[in-house]
Amino acid sequence: MLDLHKSFGFKMNQIKIEELAKLVLNGKIKFHEVENEANGDSNLATIVRRRVLEQLLNLKLENIGKHSIDFNSVVGRNIENSIGAAQVPMGIAGPLKVNGDYAKGEFFIPLCTTEGALVASVNRGCSAITRSGGANSKVIRDAMTRAPLFKVPSLEHAEKLVEWVRENFGKVREVAEKTTRHGKLVEFEPYIVGTNVFLRFIFQTGDAMGMNMVTIACDEIRKLIEKECKYAKCVSLSGNVCVDKKASAMNLIRGRGKTVVAEAKIKRKTVEEVLKTIPEAICEVNWRKNYVGSALAGSYGFNAHYANVIAAIFIACGQDTAQIVESSMGITTAELTEEGDLHLAVTLPSLEVGTVGGGTRLPTQSEALKILGCYGGGNPAGFNAKKFAEIVAATVLAGELSLLGALAAQHLATAHLKLGRGKLKP
Repeated sequence: MLDLHKSFGFKMNQIKIEELAKLVLNGKIKFHEVENEANGDSNLATIVRRRVLEQLLNLKLENIGKHSIDFNSVVGRNIENSIGAAQVPMGIAGPLKVNGDYAKGEFFIPLCTTEGALVASVNRGCSAITRSGGANSKVIRDAMTRAPLFKVPSLEHAEKLVEWVRENFGKVREVAEKTTRHGKLVEFEPYIVGTNVFLRFIFQTGDAMGMNMVTIACDEIRKLIEKECKYAKCVSLSGNVCVDKKASAMNLIRGRGKTVVAEAKIKRKTVEEVLKTIPEAICEVNWRKNYVGSALAGSYGFNAHYANVIAAIFIACGQDTAQIVESSMGITTAELTEEGDLHLAVTLPSLEVGTVGGGTRLPTQSEALKILGCYGGGNPAGFNAKKFAEIVAATVLAGELSLLGALAAQHLATAHLKLGRGKLKP
């Protein structure tokens, strides 16, 4: 927890806090103006806003005020109108052996969740996978996208715009890449709907998740197009074909961020001893639940619970939690090998992760990334983000294996009674 006593005398601090709180309560200044009156000190402003809420609502917000964040470092980057921080329990699963192109070795996985049984379940999956030689994990596509929407007078103009971008792609790439050190524009996909032209630009973004990077780059592309193609007007810098923070067939098929596949061959003996079931039963649950059930529901993913694992890792490691929506789409396959063992694989077409920028710089989240050996920029650029993506996919595989095993063995309810409600003794 930050100690403001080191920066100011305690009494002077208290006087200043009460003075500023009174200004807010009397309507003299607004919440977002407190920093101005606090000489730019966001740590002090955070306490003031919290104090105002306590007086307005007749509450004590002691726990919201307990944190390790220096708000002078994060206000203006990660948060506005700060009042403190939320805490989510963090557990560890592993070791999980990963055989990736970037992630090689055994890893302990930090998971933030309030769902009892989740960490234990993932841990069990890690045990079965590691005992079987590890998970093979591979990034097969790297493509962060942004899709500006242009309005044109006619179909003829729509085709003309697409052709101009195609013929001048070198110039388009040049203006885009001037905005970033690590971003690379690799291709674009045009979509015409009446007089609407969606230009889905595809970038590689190094170790950053890259959403802001490609947005800034596409704004420069927008300026170039409107200058050179007077008939085209950009209606929205994001035309929803990107597709950001929404479940979509586009991302399921074309991908966004990292497209990652992880697989493992689990010996029959391990399935029986660790998961308390048999490979045939897991295959049947996967077929009837993940395929038939998901098809009936019209789902954009055919899996048991990718979102559980993705959310826990995203919160722990400072990822954009809204992107759990598309990052947790994917397909789980389960089949018997010729030897009668279980082959399980997960495919995540739209895993949007980074190891620099955004929430990765926060103190708790940066430590979690350091546990994985993924914090910061990689050498070469992009290495750490791909390593992280391979670990995430392998962890999702562990979660799928454990849950499918629990369902096949009819252990799901028992596990939640024991670990989610504390009803059963160990």
